[in-house]
Amino acid sequence: MPLVAIVGRPNVGKSTLFNRLTEQRQAIVHDEPGVTRDRVYGDAEWSGRTFDIVDTGGFVPRSADRFEAAIREQVQIALGEADAIVFVGDVLTGITDLDQEMATVLRRTEKPVFVVANKADSAARRLDAAEFYNLGLGEVYPVSAANGMGTGDFLDDLVAALPEDSSDEHPDVPRIAFIGRPNVGKSSLTNALLGHERSIVTEISGTTRDSIDVLVEHNGQEVVLVDTAGLRRKARVHENVEFYSTLRTERAVQSCDVAVVLLDATLGLEAQDARIIRQAEEMKKGIVIAVNKWDLVDKETNTARDFERGIHERLGTLDFIPVVFISALTGQRKEKVLDIALAVAAERGKQIPTAQLNAVVEKAVQRHHPPSANGRQVTIKYATQVRTEPPVVAFFSNYPQGVKEAYRRYLENKLREAFGFEGVPLTLSFKQK
Repeated sequence: MPLVAIVGRPNVGKSTLFNRLTEQRQAIVHDEPGVTRDRVYGDAEWSGRTFDIVDTGGFVPRSADRFEAAIREQVQIALGEADAIVFVGDVLTGITDLDQEMATVLRRTEKPVFVVANKADSAARRLDAAEFYNLGLGEVYPVSAANGMGTGDFLDDLVAALPEDSSDEHPDVPRIAFIGRPNVGKSSLTNALLGHERSIVTEISGTTRDSIDVLVEHNGQEVVLVDTAGLRRKARVHENVEFYSTLRTERAVQSCDVAVVLLDATLGLEAQDARIIRQAEEMKKGIVIAVNKWDLVDKETNTARDFERGIHERLGTLDFIPVVFISALTGQRKEKVLDIALAVAAERGKQIPTAQLNAVVEKAVQRHHPPSANGRQVTIKYATQVRTEPPVVAFFSNYPQGVKEAYRRYLENKLREAFGFEGVPLTLSFKQK
C-alpha cells in the first residue's frame, strides 16, 4: 500500500495525529522530546482508500548533541521511503528555525507535501495557521489532532494524491518475503536465487524505494520474491537504522503470503528474531525459518536436530514452523527454501471438507471432553472451515466462552495431526449454537 510519513520537530503533535489517523493509541503521547515507542507504524483508511502511515517522531536519540541531527536525517530517509509527506507544525509556537530547515529539504522533493498546522482548535488559532504559508510548501491545513477538527479536508486531499495500491498485481501468485535482522543474509539469498538459471518474468514496483519485488519461475510455478534490502540513503544515526529496518519488516510481512525468517546460525534465535516471528504469526502469514550461514557451524551427528529442537522450545506454541538450514553464500539448500515456502503457501490455502473435519473433531472430543466452566457442561456440536488464506475454523458450542485456551490448543493440535497446516497459523473461532 502507499506509505505516508509524518515528520516534524518534537512536541508539535505528530504522535497525536498518528493516533487520530490510525484510530488507535499505538504511539505514546508525552511532552518529553524523544520518547520511544513500541509501535510507530499502522494503517489508515479514508473514503475507501487504505494506506500505511509511519510516525517518524520519537525514535531520535535522547542526547542533545545528536537530537537535531537525527531529526534532519529522519526527514531525508522519509523522503526516500514515503509516497507522501505530512509536515506537522504547531500554531501555538509558530515557525521555528528547525521548521524552516526541514521545509528547505522538503521543497526539493517532487513528492506531495502536506503542511498540517496542528493545535488549531479555535477560530483564532485557525487564522494563526496562515503563517505556515511562509514555508513555501503549498496548501496549509489547520487541524486539531486532539479532537479531529479539520482532518476531513486534509485527508480528502491526501488520499487523492496517493498512488494506486499495486498489491493486487499478480493476485494469484504466492508472495514470499525474506525477513530478518540486518546483515542476516536476506539480499544474499535473493541474489543467490536470482543468479541461478531462472526466468525473471518481470519486475514489480517494490514496497520500498530501493528494492524490488521480483516475479520469478520456480519449478514451473510463478512466485514473487519480496526483498527487504538496506536503506538507499545510509543512515548515520543508529536509532534511524533500527527504526526503518523495523518499518520495512512490517511492510514486507504485511504484503506477503509466506514470511521466510532468516536466522544467523552463528548467533542462534535471538529476541529480535522471536519478535519478528510472532509478528508474522499475529498477521496470520505462513512462516518458514531459514537458518543461514550453516556452513560456518561446526557439526556433529545431531547438530541440526538439536538446533531445530532448541528453536521450537524457545518459540513454545509455534512449534508448527518448519526449519531449513542453508548457506546463501555457498548456495546450500537455497532451492529448498522456495520448495518449503511454496508448500506452506499451499497449506495456507487448504480447504478441509466439513465431513472430514467433523470426523476428526468428534473423535477428539470423545477422547477428551471439554472441561466444564462455571458449573456448566461444555459441548461442541460441530465445526466447519469458514475461510482460507489464512485458514479459520469455526466451532459451534452451547457455551463458547467456556472453551479455555488449553482446550483450544488441544483441538488445534488434533487438526494439525490430521490435516497438516505446517507453517500456517490456525484461527479457531468458537460460536454459540
